[in-house]
Amino acid sequence: MNQFKKMFTSGRIGKLTLKNRVVMPAIGVSLAKLNGEASDDMIRYYEERARGGVGLIITEITRVDDDTGVGTYKQLAVTDPKVIPQLQRLSDTVHKYDCKIFVQLHHPGRETSEDLIGGQKMIAPSAIADKFVGQTPRAMTTEEVGDMVKKFIKGAVIAKAGGIDGVEIHAAHGYLINQFLSPYSNHRTDRYGGSFHNRLRILQEIIAGIKYMNGQDYPVSVRISADEFVDGGLKIEDSVKIARTIESYGADAINVSSGIYESAPTIIEPGSYPQGWKRNLSTQIKKNVSVPVIAVDNIKTPEFAEELLESDASDFIGIARASLADPAWSYKARTGQSDQITTCIGCLLCFQALSEGKHAICAVNPRMGREREFSSLAKDGNGQNVVVIGGGPGGMEASKTLADRGYKVTLFDNQDQLGGTLNIAIVPPFKDKIELFRDHLINQVEKRENIDVHLNEKATVEAVQKLDPVGVFIAAGAKPIIPMLPGMDGNTVVTAEDYLAGKADVKGKAVVVGSGMTGLETAEKLIGEGHEVTIVEKLKSVGPGMNPTLLMDEMNRLKKMDPAPTIMTNEQMIGASDQGIKILNSIDHSMKSVPADTVVLSLGVKPDATGTEPFVEAFDQTKLIGDASSSGQIADAMKDGYTKAYIFGPVSVKTREGEVTE
Repeated sequence: MNQFKKMFTSGRIGKLTLKNRVVMPAIGVSLAKLNGEASDDMIRYYEERARGGVGLIITEITRVDDDTGVGTYKQLAVTDPKVIPQLQRLSDTVHKYDCKIFVQLHHPGRETSEDLIGGQKMIAPSAIADKFVGQTPRAMTTEEVGDMVKKFIKGAVIAKAGGIDGVEIHAAHGYLINQFLSPYSNHRTDRYGGSFHNRLRILQEIIAGIKYMNGQDYPVSVRISADEFVDGGLKIEDSVKIARTIESYGADAINVSSGIYESAPTIIEPGSYPQGWKRNLSTQIKKNVSVPVIAVDNIKTPEFAEELLESDASDFIGIARASLADPAWSYKARTGQSDQITTCIGCLLCFQALSEGKHAICAVNPRMGREREFSSLAKDGNGQNVVVIGGGPGGMEASKTLADRGYKVTLFDNQDQLGGTLNIAIVPPFKDKIELFRDHLINQVEKRENIDVHLNEKATVEAVQKLDPVGVFIAAGAKPIIPMLPGMDGNTVVTAEDYLAGKADVKGKAVVVGSGMTGLETAEKLIGEGHEVTIVEKLKSVGPGMNPTLLMDEMNRLKKMDPAPTIMTNEQMIGASDQGIKILNSIDHSMKSVPADTVVLSLGVKPDATGTEPFVEAFDQTKLIGDASSSGQIADAMKDGYTKAYIFGPVSVKTREGEVTE
């Protein structure tokens, strides 16, 4: 049954034995209590991943300094012995499943926000602003560096007291320790700057102190960015030397990552990045050290993870966001159910939520971060009929959740295959992960015997009434927004949705109106097909509402295209004709024409009331899901579908005509 022989063999970090080679590396979730203790929500979150079969969990970035070291509002902390009892509960819970747990010791340095640390200046090796954050830190004094070393050591002592199996020092991603290691951010002239060994001195002192206080056998991993992907930053040649030096300091493992905030897409890769795109980094490190190497390689599937292990790219594979998407990733891989894994789509919503001060969430796993709230799915459907209209992500999620509760689900979709908006979302370039996710949802629906799928069939009130449902879920999506402007009914005007669905042709020179994610991806596809493209956006910058990392990734690709698109901001379309569009500048109120053979509208979508009102009128128990209620993203549809199916519980439904179905 187990086809992944290498992945599910035991391994060692120092003298600690792990049951397999799957590591859940640190990923911020912000589920702790405000004082830094592990909350019941956090413990349950990690418990599900431990039960799901990983060999080692490394906690989220864990604060060692309450003054300047805050990374998120509800971040785990090891700054005070008062957190030990909850750490003990966390470690005991994880250990139930023969899973080990490390705490990742962290200080953000200049990669935080003054808002998170009470308005004071951030600290760093040198007073150099991070271009992504845009705030200039103050340089630490030599005495402050020494004090910071003690805080890292204290954090490790607290972790061990709480039953934690080991610690990881976060020396990657442009955070404080990484800032000391790199000549890009360390311009000091004291004992912690200048020469190679001086830049590494802080790390040497931290490792030595932890080993002294916790014992030589207490495992210490160090996470590094093997390539910072910025001019003047660390490259793989530098990091090979750093890794070998760290090993000589007593580190028991090297966790290889990459990037800093200024090269953010290389830390948390968008969906456009292929699996294993940076495998050369861990491969080079592994060739030069004797301690085990953990590596994150944007892994989504166990097949690829096994191939990395077989090729000696690393000793342990890091499954981070994939563990958010599916906490049972390891169990499903080990038991021959890899085709049942919910795949991470690389949308970065998990990190977007953290940047907005929320706890992490997952677009494809509505339970993520709410595991304790959604702990027990009721099995009370008793074969009662439920109708779901619309086979997009929200409709499929609702269908399988209702089916798991024991309802008999009839799913209507007027297309020839399930998928809904996902069938459009996979059309632009680099959407293979969304396609994997769509196929997974379809597979989940088709494998459930109590879901009856009706394709190419438009649901009507009469057809639904014949099924005597106890509830009707409408997930029939929305329709594109078409403004009431002159020329919108012209033959040269199409919607991005119709173009991507293959229902509308684009000829000659194109102007894309609207620069959200759909607009930019549409422009990329058009240019790839040989069209000359102009993007028109009424706001002052492109990508309104987009995740900054996704926007950076998309714009980097557009800029490299030949020809690159012409981008016009602060320009609002006021009409269209066969020759193109007319626009109004929002600053000087001047008007001009933009010539085009085809006008592609990408202005968002809105609920289609004409498709929902007849059912709302006919049935009391009608639930609107996703775009049928309010336009949103995949995450909104999935959350809506799961939540409303989870709490649904009528025993009868009354139609407006007075009929009652028991």
